[in-house]
Amino acid sequence: MKREINPQETSCAEAFSMWMSSPQPMVTLVKTFDVSRLRKASRKTGIKFTVLLCWCIAKAASKIDEFYLLPKDNKLFRYDRLAVNVIVQNVKGGITLCDIPYSESISQFNADYLEITSLASKTCKGTSLEDYMIVGTSALPQTELDCIVNQYSGRWNNPFLAWGRFRKSLFKTTLPISLQFHHAQMDGAEACCFLDSLQKEINNSLQNI
Repeated sequence: MKREINPQETSCAEAFSMWMSSPQPMVTLVKTFDVSRLRKASRKTGIKFTVLLCWCIAKAASKIDEFYLLPKDNKLFRYDRLAVNVIVQNVKGGITLCDIPYSESISQFNADYLEITSLASKTCKGTSLEDYMIVGTSALPQTELDCIVNQYSGRWNNPFLAWGRFRKSLFKTTLPISLQFHHAQMDGAEACCFLDSLQKEINNSLQNI
C-alpha cells in the first residue's frame, strides 16, 4: 500500500526541506563487502549468487524505516512492502526490468525471482509492482568494478545498488557495491546503517537459509 505522508512528521523532515528541490539530490556510497559466506550459501543451496544477494539487500532494507519512504514530485510517500528491481536480458537482446516482491522466506523469494525473470526474458515484458517500494539493482558480472555511479534523471528517486564481478583471493571473496539514494529520503547515517546491516545479512546467509 502507498500513501502520502507529511514530511515534517518523519525522521527525514530536515533532509526533505533541504534536498527535495536540489537539482542533484542523489548521494552515492561505496562499500567493499566480504561475500565469502554468500558464495558458500549459493553452492550449498543451488540458489544463484545474485538471487541471494538481492534477498539480503531486501532483508537489510526491510529493517531501515527510511527505505519505505519515497520522495517524488515534492511529496513524500510511505509504503508498507518492499520489492527488488532486477534487470534481465531478453530474447531480443535487450533488457527488461522486473520487480521481485520481498519475502522473508528465501525459498519463496527464489521461486518468485525465477518465475518473473524467466517470463520477462521470454516475453520482453517486465513487471511493475506499484504498491511496493522498489529498491533498484544492477549486476554487471562481465568485469570487476570499483564503483558505479548511476545517472539521475529526476524520474526515479528510488535507492539503487549496483555491482560488478566479485573478486576471489586465497582466503575470501570480496565485492564492491555502490548505493545511490535520494538525500531527501535519508541521510548518510541511515545509509551507513543499511550497509552494515547488509554485511550482517550476508554473513548470516547460511544460517538463514
